[in-house]
Amino acid sequence: MFPVMLLISILLGLLPLAGIGWIFVSGTLTTVDGLFESLIMLSISGVFFLNVFWELRDRGLLGKSKAGSGKPPSAPEEN
Repeated sequence: MFPVMLLISILLGLLPLAGIGWIFVSGTLTTVDGLFESLIMLSISGVFFLNVFWELRDRGLLGKSKAGSGKPPSAPEEN
């Protein structure tokens, strides 16, 4: 299940970037519609790539793993 969800998220993250490329190639990037459409597509793409990042981080393939949460071990109390 993991590779399928990861591949779908990557695909859905790349599609809006292709749309931004099309807006750039067609020359409508400088219009108000093109600007807002590009911002919306960047937001959608960012959400899907954030999901990809979280999936990879949870699996331990990217960044810090859950085992090393960064919390120092509790010190023993002295009497």
